[in-house]
Amino acid sequence: MHMLYNSENFAVMQHMGDGHPHGGFEIVDKTSRREIYLAGLLAEHFQAGVERLIGDQVDEMHIDDFLSAYTTLAHHPVVLH
Repeated sequence: MHMLYNSENFAVMQHMGDGHPHGGFEIVDKTSRREIYLAGLLAEHFQAGVERLIGDQVDEMHIDDFLSAYTTLAHHPVVLH
């Protein structure tokens, strides 16, 4: 697992080796304490969106806005082990 992004509101980790060419992504919404795991086509779509953001050199606010579109789908509460 690799931490790709960490702000006051979100954390994004990339998981490798889950059987998909791009792996999967876990997005944690720290504010709502919810998380979502993206794999397959959704993970590829997410990665493409992130690459566009990086190319535009946007600030943290824009990245957090982008991530919030995905975390609206999050139904799993964050559980600490």
